[in-house]
Amino acid sequence: MEQHQLLRDSDVAPTSEIIANGLGITHKIYIWFLEELKRQDITLMEWRYYNDGKAWLSKGEYKWTTPRGANKVKPLFWLSIWSGFFRVSFFFSEKRKAELQNLPISQEIKEIIESAKSMGKQMRFFPLVIDIKNKKQLADVYTIAAFRKIKV
Repeated sequence: MEQHQLLRDSDVAPTSEIIANGLGITHKIYIWFLEELKRQDITLMEWRYYNDGKAWLSKGEYKWTTPRGANKVKPLFWLSIWSGFFRVSFFFSEKRKAELQNLPISQEIKEIIESAKSMGKQMRFFPLVIDIKNKKQLADVYTIAAFRKIKV
């Protein structure tokens, strides 16, 4: 199957129906993903069109209130819809690579981390991109999201 990103028309905002049609059989996995995010206190930002990437994206966020009553929001990952799958993209500081490698995640994800190319000039970071095509991949995403809640 050819991999191409969907939701590229700035004039057509994503709807549940458009997402379901684009994901096809993977839509059921997407629904499980959304339900589990709620249980983990992770919310999805409303879909927004980004001109730099020419696509609609959502962002997984962790929101909490500090002991002094301040509301805080920490971005955890970016979400995009592709033909037949959805993509969850994390960005981590280069110094977190070793800690990520020690998480209870699949060998496949550990290899992605190992081979990830650093980006940025001042602050070195790397992308961790996971294409979700089956339900078992979700466990890695939840583990990494929980780690991202406490680490930058």
